[in-house]
Amino acid sequence: MFVGWLLLVVALGAFAPKVTTALSGAGWQADGSDSVRARAVAQQHFGGDASSALQIVVQADRPVSDPAVRQVIGAAERLAAADPRVSSVVPPQPGATISRDGHTAIVLAGAKASPDDMVRAADALKGPLAALSKPGVEVHATGASVLWSDFNAANHDAMMHSEFLSWPVTLGILVLAFGSLVAAGLPLLLTMAGLAASAGSLVLISHLFPVSVWAMNFAMMFALALGIDYALFLVVRFRAARQDAGRSPAEAVAETMDTAGKAVLLSGVTVLVSLSAVMLVPSPAFRSMAGGIMLAVVFVLAATLTLLPAVLARLGRRIDALALPWARAGSARDGSARDGGGSRTSHGSPRFAAWGERLWRHPLRYGAVALAVLLALAAPVVGLRTAMPSITVIPSDASARVGYTAVQQAFGPGAPGMLQILAPSGQAAQVRAEVAATPGIAAAMPAQAASDGSGWSLVQAVPTVDPSNPTLKTTVDSLRAELPRGTLVGGAAVENLDLQHALDQKTPLVLGVILGLGFLLLLVALQAPLIAALGTLTSLLSTGAAFGAARLVFQDGHGAGLLGFHPQGFLDGWAPVFFFAMIFAIAMDYTVFLLASAKEHYERTGSPRAAMTGALAHSGRVVFAAAGVMVAVFLTFALSGPLPPKEMGLVLGLAVLFDAALVRLVLLPVLLRLTGHAAWRAPAWLRRVLPDIPFSHG
Repeated sequence: MFVGWLLLVVALGAFAPKVTTALSGAGWQADGSDSVRARAVAQQHFGGDASSALQIVVQADRPVSDPAVRQVIGAAERLAAADPRVSSVVPPQPGATISRDGHTAIVLAGAKASPDDMVRAADALKGPLAALSKPGVEVHATGASVLWSDFNAANHDAMMHSEFLSWPVTLGILVLAFGSLVAAGLPLLLTMAGLAASAGSLVLISHLFPVSVWAMNFAMMFALALGIDYALFLVVRFRAARQDAGRSPAEAVAETMDTAGKAVLLSGVTVLVSLSAVMLVPSPAFRSMAGGIMLAVVFVLAATLTLLPAVLARLGRRIDALALPWARAGSARDGSARDGGGSRTSHGSPRFAAWGERLWRHPLRYGAVALAVLLALAAPVVGLRTAMPSITVIPSDASARVGYTAVQQAFGPGAPGMLQILAPSGQAAQVRAEVAATPGIAAAMPAQAASDGSGWSLVQAVPTVDPSNPTLKTTVDSLRAELPRGTLVGGAAVENLDLQHALDQKTPLVLGVILGLGFLLLLVALQAPLIAALGTLTSLLSTGAAFGAARLVFQDGHGAGLLGFHPQGFLDGWAPVFFFAMIFAIAMDYTVFLLASAKEHYERTGSPRAAMTGALAHSGRVVFAAAGVMVAVFLTFALSGPLPPKEMGLVLGLAVLFDAALVRLVLLPVLLRLTGHAAWRAPAWLRRVLPDIPFSHG
């Protein structure tokens, strides 16, 4: 096992350093939409003048006809033309790409490659182009491809910074949880092996089809959190099992895998099922991000179920090496706890056993408080608004944003969101007239016929509003409703609108699939319909509470100054689908740990009280420690620079906090108390259909 994993990590890990350059930066589109088709037609028949083309903005303190400025423009044109991904370079045109005051000009570099490769072209060109600037003349690349280049770079830097911060915090929490440096280091080493293998795999997969660079960013964060969770659960169970007199390390590993190992496997499958539902969104970025996380989870899960048991068997009692003094002193006191029937349960936590007894005696008091807090936090979800990110999510000094601002100042607020209307040449004049007369359109350029005889004509139109203004959707809807059939309305801003529309359409389906499959997995594992349903539905409470808090922070701006961002007035459009899948996966992670332990005690004793209190005694500390690690990991992302990592970190961090503290350690045990034996009952026909999966060893 050691040799096999060493060879795998070395072989795949050799490709890991290439992950940031091999993965793609675009893919944020709705496949099959009119805007994507419009981009393809514009790129093929109009010299690459598509939404993925690069715009080189030259802004001067004198007219652009000045020889010194013309020299800079010429150098920018030659630099762009030398890149093989640029199809053609269109010099500034009076009345179109030269401002009225004559001080700003735009050079268009057509797209010859895919949107992903055009982002790579932006990576390569934006620095040399900016270097052409001189006193009184500034050069900046902008456009959708440059925006994604800057967006990915800023978020990648923030993610790396957060990862760097999270590792020592994570190690500190694990040391406190285990009381041993050796035991605390195992989850981190395990996660590193899984991450190295998954990173190398993503590089290899990227040669077959584009994989978003966000796939690795999310995979690193998610695999770190889940890998620690899984390892924590197994190590705690192993340490308890090996303390029984006369038990060999191999026997302790066997008991660990027969109990906690099954729970980890079920949890991993639940995570994979939840994330697979994101594949229903017809967007390459979403699908590759979900696939990247799933790949990382597969490697971490495989390492947990194969490599970790081998390590534990070899370590044996040495797992407690380098123990802290307080841990050695407290080991005797933490050796056992009483279950609900008054008998001793081996190696549980006395504190969580006492908490379980308190919940058993006063279920309504604590359950009502937890439910009220969750419902109050979830209430703001009613007014939640979503939209695709605006230009403000990238740093103010980024090339795309500086160029975006310059274009707006010179050509009007809607100029960065230029619409591209593709129409049959016979209808070009009519289309141009109707576009110009549409409310919300500031200007419509003369129709441009394709030079290759394809029969297409291109009409470019400038909206009256900024691309992130909600009224742009009304303008685009009007154009699509009124223009002749066969006309395509596209442009970078329209691609965002179409992606948001696809997300809005698919969100109910994705959420339904996640909930349905989660329930089925719990039902198969527990053979108890009632508690499987309760375990699934309670996950909605922590999710709703997290999104309610996100609305107050990111939409309404409460605490924006503390976190260092300017609110957009909405939550990013990809958050509900993607965050829900991630939150549900984590929530079910804790649900499986708790309910698997409860079923183990119920199988052994037949007592609902023993099931509830024993589950808290044996898994409460694991849930508490694992949640502490996850909250620490996620909240380090909330401190990162750009807005998207802040949204991700805060929403996921709060969701884990609410789920562990209020749902899994309070509300779900209370529901076990109130439902009693009914929680574990199932019709005879259902038991005959479902496989028998015992969680009690021997």
